[in-house]
Amino acid sequence: MTPEKAIGFVFIDRFADWEYGFLSASAVEWFGARVTAMTPGGRSVISASGFEMKALRGLGPADADGLDALAVIGSDGWTARDVPDLSGLFEAVSGRGGVVGGICAGTLPMARAGLFDGRLHTSNGRVWIADHLATYRGQGHYRDVPHAVADGNIISAPGTAPASFALAFLGALYPGAAAQLEQMRALFAAEHVSREAQTEMHS
Repeated sequence: MTPEKAIGFVFIDRFADWEYGFLSASAVEWFGARVTAMTPGGRSVISASGFEMKALRGLGPADADGLDALAVIGSDGWTARDVPDLSGLFEAVSGRGGVVGGICAGTLPMARAGLFDGRLHTSNGRVWIADHLATYRGQGHYRDVPHAVADGNIISAPGTAPASFALAFLGALYPGAAAQLEQMRALFAAEHVSREAQTEMHS
């Protein structure tokens, strides 16, 4: 039986509603993980579409207690200057071998904290990340691809890739679950029918 894992999801105001559902639901339903919301000061935050997220934890190093992984969810708020510094939180998790992932603008606090130093990674595009961070450690390892990139326990993805982000993140957290992950991949891909099938459907 797969040991229970605990994942902290980091949200700030105007977080992207579409970026975390594949990961959070799959982690709970497929792997029996525990998930918890983490926000600045442990206060409620509001999503881009207006939904309220209530948190159980803040964003300090002590809030990482018992967590095996962190997922930083995108928000245009991460592009501002006065955003929370997650360095201590990251170190508390990654320092003990935990998984740290960011999607969309959630990759920015990872870059600021130096998590991409020596690591392959991606974000919302080479130009996009350069516009927000002119320089950061590991910049030369950027990969301009439309899907998630995993390098060890560090996961990154553009905001348009929540499915591959979920797969890469769970693959790092559950390295022995290749068969389950392949089933998930097939389910996620099923709606994207081939051009030939689309043509047949509309003929």
